Amino acid sequence: MTDRPALRPVLDVVIVNWNGGALLRACLAGLAAVRDAEAVQVTVVDNASEDGSTEDLPALPRPLRLIRNDANLGFGRACDQGAAAGDAPAILFLNPDTQVAPDALRIARTALMADPRTGIVGARLVDPDGRTARSCARAPSVPGLLGRALALDRLGLARPHFLLEWDHEEDRAVDQVMGAFLMIRRDLFQALGGFDPRFFVYWEDVDLCTRARSAGFAVRHVAGAVVRHVGQGTTRQVRARRLFYFLRSQILYAGKHHGPAAALALTAASFGAQVPLRLALALAHRSPAEAAEVLRAVALLAAALPDLVTGLLSGPPGASRVRRAG
Repeated sequence: MTDRPALRPVLDVVIVNWNGGALLRACLAGLAAVRDAEAVQVTVVDNASEDGSTEDLPALPRPLRLIRNDANLGFGRACDQGAAAGDAPAILFLNPDTQVAPDALRIARTALMADPRTGIVGARLVDPDGRTARSCARAPSVPGLLGRALALDRLGLARPHFLLEWDHEEDRAVDQVMGAFLMIRRDLFQALGGFDPRFFVYWEDVDLCTRARSAGFAVRHVAGAVVRHVGQGTTRQVRARRLFYFLRSQILYAGKHHGPAAALALTAASFGAQVPLRLALALAHRSPAEAAEVLRAVALLAAALPDLVTGLLSGPPGASRVRRAG
């Protein structure tokens, strides 16, 4: 008697881990309990963790694929590694600080594959207390990017990035879903050239959704797919670098999608308003440690500007032309 051959996976789940610890183990335990788990291939790409988080991982119905990097390659590059290791028709990029509901993957995948014009779907993210997060966002325009950098959104003079006015309780097309749970058709992901590796972390999901919509594919929020999300589960460990990468990535996005003038204006707004405001808030809360982290982030951003400008001028790595949906 021979064992039944393993079915080809219908979904590749890619988790990029960096010192995820117990969060990663809880995430994998949730995946082990999903419906039709034997048809899901999970790949963990570890970006040189130092906390032993890839040891003693929970068993899955399908053997876990583990890729260990000797250095932290960044989120986008690691996602591309994990995606390249599989061949399922759909890919889910999932943060280690999430736990999926038992039917979340099935519901999301059904929504993705139901219409060939749908390229990306996201889930309804809930916080540890079960409250729905406002996780979908509008495409960043130049006025929006500058307005938020100048804190005009706090005064009601610029729209916030996230769709705070919508309760996220029904399915609908959106500009962007959060990368904590982002499911995409494999053929579209390959045609887009994957994630742009210039985004080390942050804004790579915004960029991918923008490119998918430019190619004529819809990005949709699927309210029935519920995922518990802690938020900043690993990046909170490095506050200065978290702020640095956020500022760097938003400038990169502005330059890539709106041109050098927009990137220059956003750089000026970051140094002239966004950073001073964060510094003032830290001092107002009498947190010299937080103020020091902001100053470290500023120094990192200033040092990175020459390479950032060079990267914008050189353009992204060669990506295939995408056939428009429809």
